[in-house]
Amino acid sequence: MADSNEMTINLVVLGRTQTGKSAAGNSLLGSSDFESRCSPSSVTTCCSLGCSCRISGIIRRNGCELALRVRVLDTPSYPHSALRKEEVRDTVSSALAHHFGEEGLHLALLVVRADLPLCPDESDHAIQFIQELLGPTWKDFTAVLLTHADKAEEAGFSEEAYLHSASSTLLSLLSSVQHKYIFLDNQKIIIKEERAIVLRKLLNFIRQNNYQVL
Repeated sequence: MADSNEMTINLVVLGRTQTGKSAAGNSLLGSSDFESRCSPSSVTTCCSLGCSCRISGIIRRNGCELALRVRVLDTPSYPHSALRKEEVRDTVSSALAHHFGEEGLHLALLVVRADLPLCPDESDHAIQFIQELLGPTWKDFTAVLLTHADKAEEAGFSEEAYLHSASSTLLSLLSSVQHKYIFLDNQKIIIKEERAIVLRKLLNFIRQNNYQVL
């Protein structure tokens, strides 16, 4: 808590190259803090922190409305086109300690493309990477962000139909994080109402975890 009328949540986005991590971070912040573009190589090479303005109308505690601030740490992808695993891990680990060392991390958002199949090797690498970063309680502090959901929708999939047809690898991943997942549209600038829905879902995950931080 920054003060009695405000709550800050600390998030980090993690995932493979071109999954839409930086774009997702921008959507959560309601800004364009992070560079996001199509590229044949990894765009993000270092960690950077973005902070939203005060957001009202999202959360109430003890009968009172609180202003919300969102802090997002954008990270290099893993695997990365130019950095070794150890370089990415050490960079992210140092940034987490630097930016969230005192307040703690509320949620790590593992970004996965909804329009591409999740293969076992990819899932295993992602889980191993998060375990090395967050430790044995990683499952309690991780949610899956399914980006490019607009493309799945264009292909005729509702969220329910998508999950019914999803690979066992993805379903196992979602189960491991207690089904904490959110679908996110990457194609358009997220509007205020949609952003509020996403933030309320994230806050619900944090509430289910009793507002603990890592």
